[in-house]
Amino acid sequence: MTNPSELDLPSPSGDMLCPKDNNPSINGDACNASDNKVRMKKELGLLEGVAIILGIIFGSGIFISPKGVIQEVESVGLSLVVWVLCGFLSTIGALCYAELGTSIPKSGGDYAYIYEAFGELPAFLYLWAANLIFVPTTNAIMGLTFAKYVIQPFFPQCALPGLGATLVAAATICFLSFLNGYNVRATTRLQNIFMVCKVGALCLVILIGVVWMGLGHVDNFDRPFEGTTSNPGKVAKAVVSGFFSYSGWNYLNFMTEELRNPYVNLPRAIYISLPLVTSIYVLANMAYLGVLTPEQMLASDAIAVTFGDRVLGTWSWIIPLLVAISAFGGLSVHVMASSRMLYVGARNGQFPEFLSHLSMDRLTPTPSLFFLSVLSLFMLLTSDIHQLITYCTIVETGFVLLSVAGMIYLRWKRPNMMRPIRVHLGLPILFILLCVFLIIMTCLDAPFEVLMGILITLTGVPAYYCGIVWKSKPKVFRNMMREWTKLSQKIFFAAHEDKDFDE
Repeated sequence: MTNPSELDLPSPSGDMLCPKDNNPSINGDACNASDNKVRMKKELGLLEGVAIILGIIFGSGIFISPKGVIQEVESVGLSLVVWVLCGFLSTIGALCYAELGTSIPKSGGDYAYIYEAFGELPAFLYLWAANLIFVPTTNAIMGLTFAKYVIQPFFPQCALPGLGATLVAAATICFLSFLNGYNVRATTRLQNIFMVCKVGALCLVILIGVVWMGLGHVDNFDRPFEGTTSNPGKVAKAVVSGFFSYSGWNYLNFMTEELRNPYVNLPRAIYISLPLVTSIYVLANMAYLGVLTPEQMLASDAIAVTFGDRVLGTWSWIIPLLVAISAFGGLSVHVMASSRMLYVGARNGQFPEFLSHLSMDRLTPTPSLFFLSVLSLFMLLTSDIHQLITYCTIVETGFVLLSVAGMIYLRWKRPNMMRPIRVHLGLPILFILLCVFLIIMTCLDAPFEVLMGILITLTGVPAYYCGIVWKSKPKVFRNMMREWTKLSQKIFFAAHEDKDFDE
């Protein structure tokens, strides 16, 4: 089993791979091209940290989750309250992660924190659940979002064909998996364009909403809390749906070792990003609710498209174009990041060896990209985006809760640990209580999705004991895995990172 101090999980924003030697004194600003090790550069400052957080959070969620929120709470006023609450919850969690990231300055995020606090098995279960649930499900959500916004203009007066959206999403996931495996540098350069489109789409929505309401169209806010649900389980599901749109606030912790002066830049990036995201999300939802009634939002498969059709007339095509590019860019980043997490898990001996190999000519984890693309395609068998969001977010929330609980436990277990940032103890306790409430209420209102997520996570227990603890495996099994590894090497022209490039 790998010690957490050896973890070197990659950046969700794109990895700049370069050959390096084993000398720990090298800081990653330059590469020793004569050596065989592959490691990412340590070149992220405050601006890059803010851009990463915003780039991850501003994905597809804000363009689809508003429907899920209004569907559950059934009123305009409570919908906006839920969005503020989600931002508040995310900010508290991010502050707790600032303490975790500076007191345990290791890449790997939740993996490193859970390992440090609770040991090997819970950390493995996080990786297991991440690669079987969070990652492929999120890829499927982003792929379906892109597909629905692309094909919605062709079906303005009728329901979208489910099979068509699924096929477009599948083709998109396959293309981006190929692109990330073929040329990482070209992929990372595209992120600048995608980031501008994401922010531009949201700012355009807000501007249109402000102008629309400024013209006197404020009828939707006359009785903001009329018809509000009294079911706490439905409110919890609405918060889970909104919380999905904020997911990504902890991604900067996955690359603490790549961040220059993390004790300063990590918390500052959080302090800047989360209030900005919360403000933009609340304003965007006010714009949606100012232009569309709750009934119109529920009837739409692509809210931003319906929003544009209502107010832009012949220029309405601008909105779906920007949203589609935004979803496409978010999916591209996530495909890149998730494949690196799987690759590192395999490199640490916690997944099959063939997943720890890099393409010899591209220096990309092509076996991991292929494996995760297959799992993502499997998740596309359901076209219910909001069911996928519940299915994904509830399990991920459980592991985030475990990480924050580990922070409290480490305060008791290791009181003398260096903590450059020390948040008030009430913040993690409040965060845990809110997460527990969400999980319990969601269990009551969506038991099937929660049960399936728990069962898949628990399948990691026998996988841990059979795959890692059990060392004397049958010869037949070892030979089978060896043949799989050889086949993967031949198909993807891949080898372990220690392999000589010229062999």
